[in-house]
Amino acid sequence: MTDSQRPYDLVVWGATGVAGNLVAEYLTRQYTPDELSLALGGRNRDRLAAVETELVEQAAEWDELPTVIADATEPETLRAMAEQTRVVCTTVGPYTRYGTPLVDACVTAGTDYCDLTGEVNWVREIIDRYHDDAVESETRIIHGCGFDSVPADIGTLLVQSHARAEFGGACETVRIYLERSSGGVSGGTLASFGELFAAVSNDPLARQTLRNPYSLAPPGERSGVDPGTHPLPRNDRLRSSWTSPSPMAPVNERIVRRSNAVLGYPWGREFRCTERIPTGSGVGGAARATLIAGGLGAFTAAMSVDPIRNGIQRYVFPDPGEGPSDEQIENGHFTVRIVGRGTATAGPFTVEAEFGADRDPGYGATARMLGEAGVCLVRGEVESPLSGGVLTPASGIGLPLAARLRDVGFTASVETVSHSD
Repeated sequence: MTDSQRPYDLVVWGATGVAGNLVAEYLTRQYTPDELSLALGGRNRDRLAAVETELVEQAAEWDELPTVIADATEPETLRAMAEQTRVVCTTVGPYTRYGTPLVDACVTAGTDYCDLTGEVNWVREIIDRYHDDAVESETRIIHGCGFDSVPADIGTLLVQSHARAEFGGACETVRIYLERSSGGVSGGTLASFGELFAAVSNDPLARQTLRNPYSLAPPGERSGVDPGTHPLPRNDRLRSSWTSPSPMAPVNERIVRRSNAVLGYPWGREFRCTERIPTGSGVGGAARATLIAGGLGAFTAAMSVDPIRNGIQRYVFPDPGEGPSDEQIENGHFTVRIVGRGTATAGPFTVEAEFGADRDPGYGATARMLGEAGVCLVRGEVESPLSGGVLTPASGIGLPLAARLRDVGFTASVETVSHSD
């Protein structure tokens, strides 16, 4: 079946969950049926019907929303769904548990795919199993299209594109700073988090994936000069601030390095990137950085022990299906600053990008990021030399995603902040 014969442009798979519902709600508010042929995907017919009714009541332009019934445990239903649409946006996690059959179905059907995963062990598995097949079928499998890892990945692309245009060369180093963030967390997200720790505790390959900064690079290229995440507080002279490790660094740094690798190393093989949280200067900044680093270390240690992790998941984490309140989503916000440094013929230069939104990063903003990534794929708004493969937001879509997000209220700016003439 050719793209023109498929009844849907885009299926939101997982529309009955917290994240999937927000993606579907966003798309029905932002687009009309004439602009986007949208369907809702899930395994429970009654729950899908309830979501459809609610969305149609909220969005005046939509008289109905088709539904597609498919189950992650029944691969033939996923194949049937993939064959009906040009793009699948999936929020169904943990991806380690439920994601692989859908990727398989999309690669087989030639259906573009994007998700929200931050489970780097699973991404490594998908790269090794499906990248070559996705290249051959010209199917874009794009991981990390939410808060993990659009701000870091597209922000780095903004910095590097500006540097190459203005100075004729790339930045050798990029630092990603999570400057502010406020929002809620759902049970589904924390379930995925727990799944990652379970894999690391019990699977040697998963442990190796998290220890190797280049674990998402192509096979044969999984080593380099970048030492990866630093677990201790550091006094960052570039920001004149103490910094702590970021909990998102293990995902975002690897996604950015994969972007550089699959694009053919336009930023150089000596490229380094790191993500940190600025905590301020002086004794207070050092104390805050130490507190965050210590807390992350203690939490990581606890989640690495099976009985403790199981207890935390059972008694502390919210249940899957529970999510942040509407007030948390509406009042959330985030700012990520990406600073690149390089050397041109005339001397050193510094380029800075800001990526942010006045929405909860994990849900309100993520719904827009995933939704607009899907729309970019539907409309062919892609700036990339790659027509298929297991890709990243920067390597699979590129700067058109930044442009779309600006149009819906995001900040995605870049400028030169210093250079030598």
